[in-house]
Amino acid sequence: MTAELVRGQNHPLPDTRLEIRVSAGHPVLAGATLCDEQGRVPGVEWIAHPGSPSLPGVGVPRQAAADHRLTVDLEAVPGAVHSVSVLLALPGARTGGTTRFGTVAAPFVAVTGHDGTEIASYTITGLDSESAVVALELYRRQGSWKVRAMGQGYEGGLAALLGDQGLERPADLAASILATVAPEPAPAAAPQHVPEAERVRHTAPVTASEPAPTAPVTPPPTPATGPGTPTPATGTAPPTPATGTPASGGPVDYSHPRRRATPASAPNPEPREAPPTPVAGDASGWSMDERLYNQVWGMFEDLARTAAAYRSACDFAESRLDRELDETLSDYRARGGGANDAARAAARARHDELVERAREILDRDLAQLAAESEVVEPALPVAFARWDNPVWHGYRVPDGDPMAVRLGDLHLPERTDLRIPMLVRLPLERGLWVDSGRGRSEAAGLLDEVELRRLALDSAVAHTARLLAAHPAGQFTVHVVDPAGAGAAALAPLVETGVLAAPPARGAAGVSAVLEQLTERVDLLQMALRAGASDALPPGLDTARQLLLVHDFPHGFDDRAVTRLRYLADEGPSVGVHLLMVADREDASAYGPLLDPLWRSLLRLTPVPDDHLADPWVGHAWSYEPPILPPGSGVLRQVLARVAAARQGKGL
Repeated sequence: MTAELVRGQNHPLPDTRLEIRVSAGHPVLAGATLCDEQGRVPGVEWIAHPGSPSLPGVGVPRQAAADHRLTVDLEAVPGAVHSVSVLLALPGARTGGTTRFGTVAAPFVAVTGHDGTEIASYTITGLDSESAVVALELYRRQGSWKVRAMGQGYEGGLAALLGDQGLERPADLAASILATVAPEPAPAAAPQHVPEAERVRHTAPVTASEPAPTAPVTPPPTPATGPGTPTPATGTAPPTPATGTPASGGPVDYSHPRRRATPASAPNPEPREAPPTPVAGDASGWSMDERLYNQVWGMFEDLARTAAAYRSACDFAESRLDRELDETLSDYRARGGGANDAARAAARARHDELVERAREILDRDLAQLAAESEVVEPALPVAFARWDNPVWHGYRVPDGDPMAVRLGDLHLPERTDLRIPMLVRLPLERGLWVDSGRGRSEAAGLLDEVELRRLALDSAVAHTARLLAAHPAGQFTVHVVDPAGAGAAALAPLVETGVLAAPPARGAAGVSAVLEQLTERVDLLQMALRAGASDALPPGLDTARQLLLVHDFPHGFDDRAVTRLRYLADEGPSVGVHLLMVADREDASAYGPLLDPLWRSLLRLTPVPDDHLADPWVGHAWSYEPPILPPGSGVLRQVLARVAAARQGKGL
């Protein structure tokens, strides 16, 4: 059965010899770009367009037209190619014709096998002022190929699209490509009906390559992403063929006006291959850590997109049901004889069918991701692993700089047991804030204030221990500020194992001394970097990355100390000085908006599960779960003791 995709949804390709059919209802230019593993096009020789229609494995038409057929042989594309983007552009900008996709029927694209069997289709809805669009992406995933419905439009036209894919002088290149085509006259057929649902504007773009995130997972260099992001959107799903009952009494066809059904004479499709067996480290990268990091990011992105596609399909089903029910009520001629009841029953049946089909696709994708998680999780290195992973019992201080660190897990309500590691690249680009306040968290609201603050500091200590464990001996120094000594019990593992640079600072004088020391360090390093004189730094200056763990803020902080803290939050990360705040924002409310930039500059984490991590890329609110040590486990002290022993062995 053909997969009718919605924006962001992917589907496996059972064949590598494909034909991509485009039906736009108006002349468009069709082309393709070959992208590397970073989602970028290295040069003009990687673009198939009417002036240069053939590339290894890809062939495109030589002229603009309302209907196109592109040929793709994925086995013939170069090994350096990780994705093939199919693009459409309106050529009317050069001739004074139509220059916006929002004024024409939504383009329809279909991917078929070499025998003509339709594999997947996508109606590109939600376009308005755009004149170029990335319609589909064919991409490698775990040794096989998939197709993803993109629908990423560009108001800046073909030039903006090519520039987004990393090409130099995209305006000149776009002009030369458009100059090779002349739009055919539009057919004199009567205008086709385009459902209102196709005019809904998508608010969150899907980027053209993996990953690009907008969630707190930090993506590898990308498009994004994310993850990833992070990245990673609740647009209206494309309409499926259905029949409503309008006020005039006649049927309304919601299928694309130019869509062609698969010929009846086409041979039966071959049985679809089973999904590939997941393998840990099955991603690009020079080292196993890099491959695992990229694989985790790919899992995050796949979960974001498949959930967005499911929600989009459900939203469309609900909106279509509401519209059809309204139409039955407005048709006064059908009120007798039970016609209205039959129409309402048919509308609900169509709604249930669409939701059920969307759920089947979601369950299929989630099952594949769960299977991948089961093999990836045990293979993660210590910096990426959960605290209950046996790999921690064999911990050894690393010799090289770390790539990333795990700060918790992320999941979505569609399947709460499928958790994606929240990996953040190192060195940290921003500080961390463990929120000890209640906020709007239901889990936090069930705890008393004392217990919540204890959990927050325990969580911060676990983050600190993981950061120490991820770095080579002597390459990460930790300072602690605990003005009233209220966190002595939770800080005991750090103090007693001897991994701290000095005992926790107490009182206003201790706070001021630590902040002055770190502020001076930031000033010296910045001046040395600007002058290009790193060899002129004072002898004995600790060159390790620095972490300042602040507990019980703003107790013990005067106005000068607060100013220095803000300075460290803004300027410290660029020279390796980072903050880890444990605080309740309400406790510092007396400062008013003065501290708003501070809170915004920090990545907010919680000591209890909470769905506070917004992802505007696909419109999700990710649920965050903090790293939790197994009850009664001594693994944290064991790891810290080995870190301290390694420091002493180097005479630090």
